[in-house]
Amino acid sequence: MVDFRRWITVLAVLALFAGVAAAQNCTAQGANTNPLRAEGYTEQAGDIVLLCSGGNAQAAGSVIQPVTIQIFFTTLVTSRLLPSSSVANLSEALLLIDEPGGQGPQGNFPAGFGPSAPQILCTTPLQGCQEFVNNLPPSTPNPNAATVQVAVGTVGATTSGPNVFQGLVSANSVTFFGVPILGPVTTGLTRTIRITNIRVNANALSGSSAAGVNPLIASILVTGSSSLTLSNPTPTVGFIQQSLSASHSGTASINQCVSVSSTTSVSLLTFKELFGAAFKTRVNPLGTPASTGAGQASNATGQNVPAQTVTSESDFIFPVSTASTQPSFAGLADFGTRLKATFSNVPNGVSLFVSVNNVKNSAVGVTAPAGDAVGGNTIDFAFAQLVSSETSAEGSLVGTNGLAAGTVPTTQVVIDPTTHSGSAVWEVLNSTGGIDTLNFAVFVSSTANVSQNLPFPGTAAVNLSYGPAGLTPGFSTLIPRFTVDTSVAPATNIFVVNLCHTVLLYPFVTTNAGFDTGLAIANTSTDVFGTGPQSGACSLNWFLGSSSPPFTNTGNIASGVTYAATMSSLLGPGLTGYMIAVCSFQYAHGFAFISDLGARNLAMGYLPLVIPDPGTPGSGARVASSSSCLETNGASCNVLGESDGH
Repeated sequence: MVDFRRWITVLAVLALFAGVAAAQNCTAQGANTNPLRAEGYTEQAGDIVLLCSGGNAQAAGSVIQPVTIQIFFTTLVTSRLLPSSSVANLSEALLLIDEPGGQGPQGNFPAGFGPSAPQILCTTPLQGCQEFVNNLPPSTPNPNAATVQVAVGTVGATTSGPNVFQGLVSANSVTFFGVPILGPVTTGLTRTIRITNIRVNANALSGSSAAGVNPLIASILVTGSSSLTLSNPTPTVGFIQQSLSASHSGTASINQCVSVSSTTSVSLLTFKELFGAAFKTRVNPLGTPASTGAGQASNATGQNVPAQTVTSESDFIFPVSTASTQPSFAGLADFGTRLKATFSNVPNGVSLFVSVNNVKNSAVGVTAPAGDAVGGNTIDFAFAQLVSSETSAEGSLVGTNGLAAGTVPTTQVVIDPTTHSGSAVWEVLNSTGGIDTLNFAVFVSSTANVSQNLPFPGTAAVNLSYGPAGLTPGFSTLIPRFTVDTSVAPATNIFVVNLCHTVLLYPFVTTNAGFDTGLAIANTSTDVFGTGPQSGACSLNWFLGSSSPPFTNTGNIASGVTYAATMSSLLGPGLTGYMIAVCSFQYAHGFAFISDLGARNLAMGYLPLVIPDPGTPGSGARVASSSSCLETNGASCNVLGESDGH
């Protein structure tokens, strides 16, 4: 009896191994493991491909046992949720069986199956679709089998059953229910299961690593069938890395008392890719040559082929019929990559303008590329155009409002009068596929009105990032979408409005050997010529050899008022040198009076020299370079020397 039981156990084990040997085995791999932008909330994971072989032959007309396939990530799945009145969390993520509508070889598949099959949607994603086995002759003679098992929608049918399944998204996973995976059985025949259109919050996984690159790993769980085994259930489906470097050309200066026109350049904004194809059009460009706008199509008949190379914000595009009144497109992004400049603290009285397109420099624009006659869809340089907002619909391009600087068309940026902020957003219309750099010019205009303190003194700043930026990183309603301030954070200064100054040089002042110096500064902005009144303080900067004290602040000097003091009352005795008074208003004039104490024996007076304000362009001031000032009305900032007139 004991020996009999042992034999029963051995036979059972052999039967188990025989079943495993005949089981259908699938190997998972990541396809198109392209870089994901670390700044993105809706980044495209690479396709997951299951390559299946083996399995047991089934009788014609028998039901194919369905399985449930669930994909897990360590970050939120952000594939778009498509409208449905009956299925919650129905998404754009798709599972395709045997590459329907593909361009690959037909192999041993019968005609109308495999790559030659039409793409047929399973319309009951919660339950999946029941399919049946049929045996049909292969498209080419097969020495291993006279017929090939295929999946059909009804018993005895000779056309393919549903081969496209929609996934349901829940937090960090997407699930495909009721997928009938028929064992290929026939030697040399491989069944391909492709999972595409999965988007993830890459920003949550963009923590630093030694190489600056983090892998995106999918975990696959297959349930519902004991006859299907899965090898490599954790394929790598992408690599996350920083994709954007952004900067601007520096901080320009504007003087309150000098009007500037809208052709006055203050900065050049630069957005640069850190890897190829980080800047993408909405869809793969259509047409040859690829003219501007070819990548903005509202749908893409050319982007619905499994395994095709995708370099756009959209992925595998497929029209999905839902219970809503309007059909939806799975995989279709809302627009191409958008680049955003957010301006803050823009002073009252300053109007801000930006170039409509990317430029070579602040005076030379670029024209839209039309594609290469020789290279077909090859584009020599990237091109972007201003759009009305970061969330505006595709096609909301903004043109010039008639203002231009050199050959650069511009348009005005709307600045909120309460927050003193505004933004400009450009959409990529063409990209080269290489490392692209896009420059955009920024211009200002202002009308000097110092009596009204306009333009208001202050420093404007700019943040540069992708757009839309800063929206909730949950399930997507807009694709693509990004985090805030990818490269320039916090905001950096782009231009400053300075008060105009009067600079007075007192070439000799003393409190030495019983002498003293009387000082007077008159604010003469009140006059008979209708000059607007100004007011401000003067800083008295002492240059008295090794004993030079800190500057003295006069306090506010109102228009029409004269400030007067003695040097001894400010600094004490025993000092000799010179003093430069810098007054934060125009039309200051001064007087100095040097005498012995009581002015009994010796006394003299003089008018201090007026030194042009170094911050005022074209005034002949001491400015070593033009990097800190603007060139206005042809007046050069690069002037050395002094003009000591009044």
